[in-house]
Amino acid sequence: MSSTATPPDPADLPVEGAQLHWRALESLYASAPINHLFASRLAILGEGVSRIEFEVEPRTYHAAGAAHGTIYFKMLDDAAFYAANTLVTDRFLLTTSFNLHFSRPVREGRVVAEGRWVSGRRRVLVAEARLVDAEGEEIGRGTGTFMRSRIALSSLDGYSRGLGG
Repeated sequence: MSSTATPPDPADLPVEGAQLHWRALESLYASAPINHLFASRLAILGEGVSRIEFEVEPRTYHAAGAAHGTIYFKMLDDAAFYAANTLVTDRFLLTTSFNLHFSRPVREGRVVAEGRWVSGRRRVLVAEARLVDAEGEEIGRGTGTFMRSRIALSSLDGYSRGLGG
């Protein structure tokens, strides 16, 4: 596909086609080597909506005994990224900027990152995410800007496996 061609709008895809894209994104997440370091799982809940459940473990702590900020960033960025990539069916997105805010420290336990697409559909997309601890308290949030790369989703093994390829 030419880089100037407009990809199909996921809203125009049949429900089955959109869900196939979402399952392929989940497979892509699971295939990333970095995600083998964390007890985490991505679920695409609908167009522009993602959810990552993960466990914070002592091996991810900083010296003061709580999760290091890299954990916040990774999960917020991933949740926002995948929420945005639900709207792009042909290309892998790249994070161009990300702002995050820490609300409170988190120690061991289950945390959920909830991602939501905010705006943009063509070249640049904006999405946000929030982290919620096991008690339902928000512990962090962030907003990211993502742009289309030259990398075709179909060229990525993890994505293709999700399509049954």
